[in-house]
Amino acid sequence: MRGIRRGIAGPTRGQRGTAALEFGLAIPFLLTVLMGAVELGFAIYEGMQVYVAAEAGALYAGQNGWSSAGISTAVTNATATTGLTATPAPTQFWGCPSEGGITTVASSSTKCGNGNSPGLYVQVNASLGHSTILPYPGLSLPTTFTATSVIRLN
Repeated sequence: MRGIRRGIAGPTRGQRGTAALEFGLAIPFLLTVLMGAVELGFAIYEGMQVYVAAEAGALYAGQNGWSSAGISTAVTNATATTGLTATPAPTQFWGCPSEGGITTVASSSTKCGNGNSPGLYVQVNASLGHSTILPYPGLSLPTTFTATSVIRLN
């Protein structure tokens, strides 16, 4: 019965401060994990912003046709994220759809493998430089996020 009363009454003289010591030893690990989660969240968010910017450039090209300056402006103004660029610059090319993607051809007069005429495509690129909050050995996040979007104009 004494052991039960002791457990209810609180820690004995030899056990005092144990929780504070354990907390002091665990807090650096917990803060490192928290900072890693915050860093990963920022990286995922920035990656999504770059993808959205590339899609916005392709949407602009689809609605307004080819304009390198207009597409670049649409990419950089797509989000409130600073440092977003349309790098490399938007390009247009003739291509034929295939199983592996789009095969580039020299001109509109070249016929595709199935006999159809090639289409005019625009490739839009977006990039954003990323810097980490703290250096994390073993956690390799890209230093530049990039995204590409391709749309057929005709």
